[in-house]
Amino acid sequence: MNDVDVREAITRAHHEEWARVVAALTRRFGDLDIAEEAAAEAFATAVERWPADGVPPNPGAWLTTTANRKAIDRIRRENKRDDKHREAQMTYDEPPEPVGAIHDDRLRLIFTCCHPALAVEARVALTLRMVGGLTVPEIARAFLVQGATMERRITRAKAKIKAARIPYRMPSADDLPARVSGVLAVLFLVFNEGYLASGPDTDPVRHDLTTEAIRLTRLIRALLPQDGEVAGLLALMLLIEARRTARVSASGELVPLAEQDRGAWDAELIAEGHRLVRERLAAAAAGVAPGRYQILAAINAVHTSARDVRDTDWSQVLALYDQLVRLDPSPIIALNRVIAVAELDGPEVALAIVDRLAKALAGYHAYHATRADLLRRLGQSQQSRAAYDRAIELAGNTGETAYLTRRRAQLQ
Repeated sequence: MNDVDVREAITRAHHEEWARVVAALTRRFGDLDIAEEAAAEAFATAVERWPADGVPPNPGAWLTTTANRKAIDRIRRENKRDDKHREAQMTYDEPPEPVGAIHDDRLRLIFTCCHPALAVEARVALTLRMVGGLTVPEIARAFLVQGATMERRITRAKAKIKAARIPYRMPSADDLPARVSGVLAVLFLVFNEGYLASGPDTDPVRHDLTTEAIRLTRLIRALLPQDGEVAGLLALMLLIEARRTARVSASGELVPLAEQDRGAWDAELIAEGHRLVRERLAAAAAGVAPGRYQILAAINAVHTSARDVRDTDWSQVLALYDQLVRLDPSPIIALNRVIAVAELDGPEVALAIVDRLAKALAGYHAYHATRADLLRRLGQSQQSRAAYDRAIELAGNTGETAYLTRRRAQLQ
């Protein structure tokens, strides 16, 4: 095996085994700091030794064993082994988990990192570090903060877990649905930041973040295969990611769905997303009501089923949005629904709905962009220009700003 093969094996092991190693150490030692540092040291040792010794037959077992030794060495060096063990007992000795609970250390780790006692920003950072294995500088770059700031955020989150004695275990059956929802919300936040990057100095689409969000959602899907919302979120991400290469023009503009080259979409991701949506539709036919992510995935399945934008089944899109509004009557969902209304009932009807959202969405760039487009279609160029001005002022995505600027310039 040459050096390139070894490097690829280490990269693959990092993707596949990081969360497992960290989770196993957290369960044994009851300390996220020890688990994280020992895992990092184990992978560093692999980088040193595997080129000479060869990749072990079971990389995960090798890494876990090495990390365990590193953790024990650290505890001995600090001469606090008894204290650490007592602390672990005090913090993590919980009542037995209910029969039927899923016994996987990685899932316990994810629920710990996404505990509702932590701030949302901390949950995102901790999940990417402890579960995803991203470095602190990588996470800091992803969310446009200084490395020291992100380091403090992660350190405070781990300290909060320790101080609040947040248990390293599965939630109870009663708490599980709400807690899974919180985990999915964290992963969707990561994906959305990649799908429509908010920073003025970043690429319009951050493939590194969308890929990581999909990878982590696949992990949750493998651990909770019967959860419909997990399947729905994965399908939603896949169907959006499938359009990534068509979403940005050569000049760096964001390309709206109606103008994208559908031949450039990733057929394999679309097929996988459609399979997941069909599975959830079968469940719905059997009486299992779909959740928010499943409906959003179904909407995207309708869009990606049309070979041309003119073939889009807007009646089906609107029916799905009507179903979604009953679950989530937020103004943003109402705004997204307007796109289908405009196609079916015309821009004047759609504009009346948009204007009723003015108070709730005055600071949201997409509200003004949608309004600008509807006014343009109605021939009200002066009002459309003013709406484009406000949308450009509020938009943070570089590709979206470029697109809106061009559309404004095309007004008569």
